[in-house]
Amino acid sequence: MLLFIFFIIYFLFVFIIRSILLKTKTGINPFTFNKTDDAHGFNGKVFTAISFIELIVVGIYAFKIEWYKYLLPFWYIENETLSIIGWGFLIISLIVVWIAQSQMANSWRIGIDEKNKTKLVTKGLFSISRNPIFLGIMIANIGLFFVIPNAFTLLIISLSTISINTQIRLEEEFLEQEFENEYVKYSKKVRRWI
Repeated sequence: MLLFIFFIIYFLFVFIIRSILLKTKTGINPFTFNKTDDAHGFNGKVFTAISFIELIVVGIYAFKIEWYKYLLPFWYIENETLSIIGWGFLIISLIVVWIAQSQMANSWRIGIDEKNKTKLVTKGLFSISRNPIFLGIMIANIGLFFVIPNAFTLLIISLSTISINTQIRLEEEFLEQEFENEYVKYSKKVRRWI
């Protein structure tokens, strides 16, 4: 039950509250994934599917533990130490993502915003990683796997790794067109992940 509550809080803070704050302050909807079948639109659908899988998996673990066996748990790596490490990752992830979103301020988006001009953020966590929000999300996915190791939490890590890496490359291409030499210099100075 605690894991389910944490994930509701995580989604509230990282997506809902942050989106409301930005929309209230700027009038801009931060959700920019389009409905088309191009790479950006398709990746938005994959992100949504991953979120639903996470919610279902955590919901089963919290409310229907008798169904948990159908998620193909890796019982041989279930232990308290790994679970504590997993919880640490989940908490670190929430902190990293919230701080990085705060540092992006009005430039934060979910997806690529081709309509509204933003600033290139290079300070704070962005001076260590070009993608601290995605790094935080990957840390959360690994943490979830450590807390409840099963085939579906491993699937979440796999899908997220592919989807996030695809999104990063789409965003890098966009940022290079948008900010040109400023982004090229930044990308040479700061690594993609860490």
